[in-house]
Amino acid sequence: MTRPTPEARSQSETASPDREPEAQTRRRTDSAWVDPLTWVELFAWANLAFLAVDVLLAHAVNEFAHPAEWLPIQFSVVGSIVLAVAMVLGGVRPAVSAGPEVSRRRRMARSAGLLVGWGAILVGVAGLLFHLGSQFFELRTLKSLVYSAPVVAPLAYTGLGLLLILNRTIPARDPEWARWVLVLALGGCLGNFLLSLLDHAQNGFWYPTEWIGVVGAALAVGGLLGVLIDPAERAARRFAWCALVVQMVVGLLGFWLHTQANLHAPSASLRDRFLYGAPVFAPLLFNDMAILGGLGLWGLGRAEGGLGGWPSPPAEE
Repeated sequence: MTRPTPEARSQSETASPDREPEAQTRRRTDSAWVDPLTWVELFAWANLAFLAVDVLLAHAVNEFAHPAEWLPIQFSVVGSIVLAVAMVLGGVRPAVSAGPEVSRRRRMARSAGLLVGWGAILVGVAGLLFHLGSQFFELRTLKSLVYSAPVVAPLAYTGLGLLLILNRTIPARDPEWARWVLVLALGGCLGNFLLSLLDHAQNGFWYPTEWIGVVGAALAVGGLLGVLIDPAERAARRFAWCALVVQMVVGLLGFWLHTQANLHAPSASLRDRFLYGAPVFAPLLFNDMAILGGLGLWGLGRAEGGLGGWPSPPAEE
């Protein structure tokens, strides 16, 4: 009986079943970073964590007059930690099902993500009712709606909650997943439109540049709506991409304009200028929704075999 050569032993060990799971795991890890699901999950986690800072600054204006104003901050901190632990346990890409083929750690991670998702929805709806109840339900006038707490702002939690649930119920390879991401991005752009309109209406649109956010948000709403109406239309997708690029420019421009307005405001304290002046982080919501919309277009093109939201050209006959 002849003994195998070193080259044969090396090939045998490489092809052995014991080494296949390691190779498969390495391939799954590498492919995770070219999967829109990974980036949408990281998007949801980062936004949930940052909302703690954003809400802290917003409610500090009111000096936390009501104890319930601490609830979204506490939820953001705890929820982002739970999601981070879930990513360590089950990977960045969450499991879509909890079947027997899924490991116990990934099932636990999926359940934790669903729990945070449903909690975010409840916090968002409760915040919406709380903001509406501040003045609007008592006076029921347009003035009370404009000058009360921002009505649609708490729905950011609801959108993130729906995003977390979506990532754990519909496979990212399914075009339906991408369309739902676009629906949530459309809702965010519509929220940006309303926030820009109501916030700048408080100032009476004193500066002409205050219309930029309103027009830019309306452009994004139209672009994403066109894709959802006819996902196969290439012109609609190209227009949507252009509208999202405009969103990025509008967000950065708004951040700069708000910062400049606060720096030159007639106030004795720099802290008061940024605390009670123009909201510095609000324009960055345009960049936020542009990123989410871009991920949705990427996912839609990927599910159809295209690239970046453009359908693949038909094969030549």
